[in-house]
Amino acid sequence: MSTLKIYFFRRFMVTIGWFLIGVFSLVFIIDFSELSNRMSNLPGYSLGGALLMTAMRIPMIMQQTVPFIALFAGMVTLIALNRRYELVVTRAAGISAWQFLQPFVLGALLFGALAVAILNPIAAWGSRSAELLETNWGSSSSRGSKTIPWLRQIYGDDDSIIGARAVQDDGRTLVTVTVIHLDKQGRIVFRQDAQNAKLEDGYWLLNGVTETRNGVLPKRFETARLPTNLRAEFVQESLDKAESIPFFELPHKISIAKSFGFPTYGMQTQLHSLLSLPLLLVAMTLIAASVSLKFSRFHQSRSVILGGILAGFVLYVVTVLVRAFGSSGILPPFVAAWLPVVVAMALGSTILLHQEDG
Repeated sequence: MSTLKIYFFRRFMVTIGWFLIGVFSLVFIIDFSELSNRMSNLPGYSLGGALLMTAMRIPMIMQQTVPFIALFAGMVTLIALNRRYELVVTRAAGISAWQFLQPFVLGALLFGALAVAILNPIAAWGSRSAELLETNWGSSSSRGSKTIPWLRQIYGDDDSIIGARAVQDDGRTLVTVTVIHLDKQGRIVFRQDAQNAKLEDGYWLLNGVTETRNGVLPKRFETARLPTNLRAEFVQESLDKAESIPFFELPHKISIAKSFGFPTYGMQTQLHSLLSLPLLLVAMTLIAASVSLKFSRFHQSRSVILGGILAGFVLYVVTVLVRAFGSSGILPPFVAAWLPVVVAMALGSTILLHQEDG
């Protein structure tokens, strides 16, 4: 790249870096305050543990803000260049907007690639670790119980439904387990609650079990066995959430899930969403350019800047909504992930063509 393009590229990436630091600090303070307020009464809670859990949860939250960081960084960088007459001089030198926007597009692509290759695996690991730490603290909040995944097994005459708060050791260990046993008519016979369950050869080994039957006082057992014919891979694929799977493991997880006959719409949509993320950031950068390139001697029009922010927000909402359709199987995952990105890029390019070339 030329010296000028390197300068613009460096300014854009530095601005992204400052936005990342600012968002990280703000989210850390808010999440730590909320976490401390919600879990300070748990038996395993500690200040150091709360700081650690917050740090592990932050990457997943940061991953959701990446499109907005690209949007705001592009707007702030271009407005700053305009105010310092640097874009005016660039245009006067005969360099078109399409030329000096190239380093911004390249920076958005690089930022998106780093988010997919580095931030996403860290976010997936941190999300799992935070859930496990919360479970070890003894959390039984309604917020957690709403996200409990369930699987069903039939072994001989026993029909049971198994739920767990967290999955460890590649599906061989479940944490905070609930087992509901049903009869042949589908009525509940009894329930077992265990601290954890380990998948052994042909059975689940439940530890710290409380057994509850209708009309009988609950009984407590140190251990109990639950016969099973499930495999660890089956358990892991049943209980894993698409958002908690790192990008590089998604293709393998999809093939395993298909081999077990599980629907893979969620994982496929997640995979295509991550693949399309760099181009989504390019679309956000084009939207930022469409409201920031017009020269203003004193300040940019507030209505134009607000329009750019609103356009970026609408794009993000539409993207999330269409991805939800893809995850539920209403739309093909490929279409759900790529269609909003392609439309947004075409729209941003059209606006810039109209502004720059008439």
